[in-house]
Amino acid sequence: MQHQISVITLGISDLRRSRQFYAEGFGWAPVFENEEIIFYQMNGFVLGTFERSALEKDMNRSGLFSPGAFTLAHNVPSKADVEGTIEQLVNAGGRLTRPADAPPHGGFRGYVADPDDHAWEIAWNPNWLIDENGHVTFAI
Repeated sequence: MQHQISVITLGISDLRRSRQFYAEGFGWAPVFENEEIIFYQMNGFVLGTFERSALEKDMNRSGLFSPGAFTLAHNVPSKADVEGTIEQLVNAGGRLTRPADAPPHGGFRGYVADPDDHAWEIAWNPNWLIDENGHVTFAI
């Protein structure tokens, strides 16, 4: 079986507010959107933001969404890009949860929560190589 993730879908409470964060904060253009979901084409997978009650109905499950048990990461090409990206995300409606600093394992990172409290690590690490297509390779 391939090592692959096709789609990551986040349950959100306000599609317009979420779109502002992802489109203005990260600069990502939706490839599809309707009144319940927005898809963003990423480097090898799709990120979806799905109105929470519609996602629960689609899954035939309820009461599952409690952000904070995981984090998504957005690696940037240089240490200097970390703070600028964090600032851009906060200006687009995100909430700073940890200012950028150097963790014990190396690199430089900080955390921002999106408007629905999904955590995003904004990170630079010299051992995580990013190619021209945005694909990350762990290179130790």
